[in-house]
Amino acid sequence: MCDPAIEEALYNTPGLRQFADLNLLTEIADETTILSFRRLPARNGLGATIFAAMNAHLAKHQKTLRTGTLVDATIISAPSSTKNSCG
Repeated sequence: MCDPAIEEALYNTPGLRQFADLNLLTEIADETTILSFRRLPARNGLGATIFAAMNAHLAKHQKTLRTGTLVDATIISAPSSTKNSCG
């Protein structure tokens, strides 16, 4: 998701604002602020440290996080297939 889309999502999605702990009436991060924040860990060499801390927390709950590729998917309504029906 690009920074303008994140800004829009923060305006339009109450759950995302709650997760980010932002109040729509007093504070919303614009795309420039989001970009600056997104680059902060890389500038300070914190990526591996944050990743290790998250995995340590998740391991306590029998979960794991691996590196990979983020894939955006959309769920749509579609008619059920009759191809595999028994009948």
